[in-house]
Amino acid sequence: MGDAGRAAVEKANAEFYAAFEAADLDRMSAVWAAGAFAPGVSCVHPGWPMLRGREEVLRSWALIMANTTYIQFVLTDVETDVYEDHAVVTCKENVLTADEDTETGFLAGGSIVATNLFVRDGDGWRLLLHHGSPILNTTEEE
Repeated sequence: MGDAGRAAVEKANAEFYAAFEAADLDRMSAVWAAGAFAPGVSCVHPGWPMLRGREEVLRSWALIMANTTYIQFVLTDVETDVYEDHAVVTCKENVLTADEDTETGFLAGGSIVATNLFVRDGDGWRLLLHHGSPILNTTEEE
């Protein structure tokens, strides 16, 4: 697949986070696999049970976006592996969230380890599985 394939997967991965940051459900919907892949679309938000099926996953994103005033991701430790028609991106999501009701606007920061599995369809790379797990009690020594 080479560098071009890796770049295309990384672009699709970046669009996933950009759609979330923009709270744009249309963009988020375009990121996720559809058609024959729709029943297998899966998502685990940190602390949530497994969601399965494109409709259920997109409903969860609509709910999250409706209740998120501001979110920003800084991705680190990004690793991309491409295997013919599927690809895996692992990364650390360094998350900043803000609440418009707080005086400073800053609410919380945290880290999540994420696995994103992409499949290639006729329109490019689409997200089939997102799994995010919070990183708890990390220290610099670890």
